[in-house]
Amino acid sequence: MAPPRPRPSVTRSPRPLDRRSQSRPHVPPFPLSIDLNRAVDSEKKLIRTLVRDENFNFRAAHWADLHSILYNSLPPETLLWGLQFLSFKTSSDESSVMIKARVTQTAEVVEIVGDLLVAADGCLSSIRRSFLPDFKLRYAGYTAWRGVLDFSCKKSSETITGMYKAYPELGDCLYFDLAHKTHCVLYELKDNRLNWIWYVNGPEPEQKGSSVTMKVSDEMISKMHEEAEKVWIPELAKLMKETEEPFINIIYDSDPLPKLYWDNVVLVGDAAHPTTPHGLKSTNMSILDAGILGKCLGKWGLENLGSALEEFQSIRLPVVSKQVLHARKLGRIKQGLIVEDQKDFDPMTATLEESLQLWQRNMPFFESVPSTC
Repeated sequence: MAPPRPRPSVTRSPRPLDRRSQSRPHVPPFPLSIDLNRAVDSEKKLIRTLVRDENFNFRAAHWADLHSILYNSLPPETLLWGLQFLSFKTSSDESSVMIKARVTQTAEVVEIVGDLLVAADGCLSSIRRSFLPDFKLRYAGYTAWRGVLDFSCKKSSETITGMYKAYPELGDCLYFDLAHKTHCVLYELKDNRLNWIWYVNGPEPEQKGSSVTMKVSDEMISKMHEEAEKVWIPELAKLMKETEEPFINIIYDSDPLPKLYWDNVVLVGDAAHPTTPHGLKSTNMSILDAGILGKCLGKWGLENLGSALEEFQSIRLPVVSKQVLHARKLGRIKQGLIVEDQKDFDPMTATLEESLQLWQRNMPFFESVPSTC
């Protein structure tokens, strides 16, 4: 809500951000200058370079670090904690929005009134569904195993020394290993952490609730470890096996939305443009949404809210629409899935010309993103 005008009945929960998020106010991102795609022969455990970009100029950051930067930059008491969104209603003269929320600690239902509702409630957005009731997400055809290994206390372990031999440019490189109809992403984060994502083709899982993250059983993890040993080189398989609490994300996107705002309700982030992660843009897109929305509101003021939202939409909708569709195509290429008017990509036989389509810099607006009309 912007700006919020909470009624007296609203209570502020004392529950803060986790300690780590609050205690890391100035964590710089990790620079990754190389985008490297490699083919993996699962049987022979051999690797060959497909394509390499040494001018990638990427920055990697962990969610907790981003949260801490955002949280610590806000004035005190900006956030209302411990509230579960229930519903919203626009006033008859469209001058304000009232939301109902449940206080999680007491189950009390409270009302909060504001000038603008910014819907940042993710790819399964309930607010978006209010305006687009027939909207459906598109299952990408695969899920992603994910994990982060903290090796702060085991820098000299066999696993970590093996990883730096197999992936000698860790710390400066974003690795994409492609095997038959699957691929894995690997890169280093600040504070001695290795982040990996393994995309696995399969039918859409049954998932209840409002999250795209699946709970996984010990049996599922064991099967993942067994399959990793078959598909990937031993060093990567061992890294996955030593990672605590890996989880699965179900991968969705959608066709571009027809618009991003209705009256004084605006969609941002994954609520506005659900996307597959292959363009490494989901978080970037959300941050740019927020930044440009803020500029438009500052330019036009609340007295011209409609003009501000119209300008925001005119700037962001063409950009995010192209980026979502490009990420979709790139994911299908890397997973060996059908791409219209193109033969299936086989990393074991791909030529340099075919492999160039894997470059991250092919993403629309990779170098420069419009911020004004």
